[in-house]
Amino acid sequence: MAVYTDVAADELAAFLSAYDIGALLSYKGIAEGVENSNYLLHTSRGHFILTLYEKRVAAEDLPYFLSLMAHLAARGVNCPQPEKNRDGAVCGTLAGRPAVIINFLEGVWPRRPNVAQCAGVGEALAKMHLAGQDFPLYRRNPLSVSGWRPLFELAAERADEIQVGLRAFIAAELDHLEGCWPQQLPNGVIHADLFPDNVFFIDDKLSGLIDFPFSCNDILAYDVAICLNAWCFEQDHAFNVTKARALLHAYNRDRPLSAAEQDALPLLARGAALRFLLTRLVDFLNVPEGALVKPKDPLEYVRKLRFHQSVGCMADYGVETSGLPA
Repeated sequence: MAVYTDVAADELAAFLSAYDIGALLSYKGIAEGVENSNYLLHTSRGHFILTLYEKRVAAEDLPYFLSLMAHLAARGVNCPQPEKNRDGAVCGTLAGRPAVIINFLEGVWPRRPNVAQCAGVGEALAKMHLAGQDFPLYRRNPLSVSGWRPLFELAAERADEIQVGLRAFIAAELDHLEGCWPQQLPNGVIHADLFPDNVFFIDDKLSGLIDFPFSCNDILAYDVAICLNAWCFEQDHAFNVTKARALLHAYNRDRPLSAAEQDALPLLARGAALRFLLTRLVDFLNVPEGALVKPKDPLEYVRKLRFHQSVGCMADYGVETSGLPA
């Protein structure tokens, strides 16, 4: 979450007049995150989140995200639900951006996830993948392997400003992944951005998944690989085997990874690390003036990618495939 687009009080009041969510008492921007503009609304009926969709979210994709949240909620996955206005629409326009109001989920996201929370996200991810099996809409992943080279081209000329040799490092990795990316693994609905700041907990009990604008159809195990990158490294960038084992075991109890998925997981983890390295690099080099946002460090994912490059199989992560529940 972040704030790129300022919303004036009179504009917001006019927008909210179409909704039955009570009188606006206060609102404030949410600075965390990097993708869309988000505001916490306090009304006479409670708290809500207002999201204005920015750069990487196309208006024509919104029905996919919004329908998916309703679909998942109906199947027991706790996630935010959009508020309908009096005309029955869930999406409007505010400050020139597509805008949606969603209900507020209780809980906090973990700044330093523990083992129990890693297990919780593994279980929740598996349940989400299963719940999405009969979701009727389709959206390709624009940030999968075919989308990485265009991203790289946006940042290649300035990449060495961040770290000497970064351009050549990324180019070599991109060549490798484009040549061997798996094509036959199980596909389905994935979240594609299930970082700790998109998962809420009350104590160690997971209370909800949020922020679905990257959700799409892609390799299910790629979603697991994204979570390994997001949840299983410590602040010093060391890989935490105990957390990885907890996440993978919890996932496998509900949706067992096939042998092919397990074999591909190190490669998928490299791809996930490169994807976030590239988007962070582009964002770091292109922060709009005046935006209420703190760009995330792309070099974090250089370090993670180098680690995954040293991994040949799941056992190298310290997770024996024979130890995963079948």
